[in-house]
Amino acid sequence: MADTAKPKGGSARASGSRRRSRKDTNGLGNETPETLLDYYRQMLFIRRFEERTGQAYTQARIGGYCHLNLGEEATVVGLMTALQERDYLFTNYRDHGYAIGKGMDPKRVMAELYGRVDGVSKGWGGSMHMYDTETRMLGGYGIVGGQLPLATGAALAVTYRGGDEVVMCQMGDGTTNIGAWHESLNIAKLWNLPIVFVVINNFTGMGTTVEMSSAEPDLYKRGSAYRIEGERVDGRDVLAVRDTASRLIERAREEQTPFILEAWSYRKKGHSVVDPAKYRTDEQRELASADENDPVLTFGDQLAKAGILTDELREEIAASVKAEVAEAADFAENSAKPDPSTLFDYTYATPVPNESRRMPADPVFAE
Repeated sequence: MADTAKPKGGSARASGSRRRSRKDTNGLGNETPETLLDYYRQMLFIRRFEERTGQAYTQARIGGYCHLNLGEEATVVGLMTALQERDYLFTNYRDHGYAIGKGMDPKRVMAELYGRVDGVSKGWGGSMHMYDTETRMLGGYGIVGGQLPLATGAALAVTYRGGDEVVMCQMGDGTTNIGAWHESLNIAKLWNLPIVFVVINNFTGMGTTVEMSSAEPDLYKRGSAYRIEGERVDGRDVLAVRDTASRLIERAREEQTPFILEAWSYRKKGHSVVDPAKYRTDEQRELASADENDPVLTFGDQLAKAGILTDELREEIAASVKAEVAEAADFAENSAKPDPSTLFDYTYATPVPNESRRMPADPVFAE
């Protein structure tokens, strides 16, 4: 099991030099400037998209629960660039950035957040339930651990059909204490399924530190009982995330076996938009807000030092991203609201006898 950086108590301690397949002195490897700038733009876009989402929520344009990827942009982009188009993705409720990274139209993602008919789930799913069979993003799930059995089942379907796709199942650190985690890992290894379980570790779960909730706080090791290999990666480093995820995905594809990837980073906000995160200590708040832990800022500065991102180009990208996010918000604002009569249209995939379509305030028994 690899351990490229060891988080403990909300901080990171190096445990040996980072190993990469490429030799470089600036941490950027032999990537082309176009690729690096594309990653930077994707990360910045997710940052601005989520900031606009938070703003819309406070303006009551978005309702229900809403969880943002702020501070996790490098992890999102690294994971999504590692997946092939034919691979499948299951996530938890913090799914906006992943939906965009997997190829969904940002305008339709924003429309779903607004609860409008042009949304990816026709306005009935909202923030936690992005879904699109075309891009093979098979859902964000609001129940903690609810996506694990479904993702494991998808990996079984792949092997049953003799395909070469891989399933990625993303979750938060708290999910590793859910019963579905243990059941899914056991089945995945017993049946040798091509799935990569990705644990996003921001040290606090919903409000309790990993050390206080997990007897084994090195979460990538928690598959040991099932003989599943795991690795940890610095989730602030988009290239490290991409390289590690790519390697595990391809091994899962070739060897037909599951893996665990733990990516650690500092989420900038609380658990949800309305969470003030009072459970965080002063040290944790300082770490989350520190410039050196901001993946968008640090990657931009890294590109600037390498002579790839000039001040002029940085401003140009920022303006372009701002305009695209504004366009998505306008699209959502101008999309129609779903007709209440369609509320039950997608409850079941096929017709079900005696399905209840009773609306609020309707009598329980028909006259």
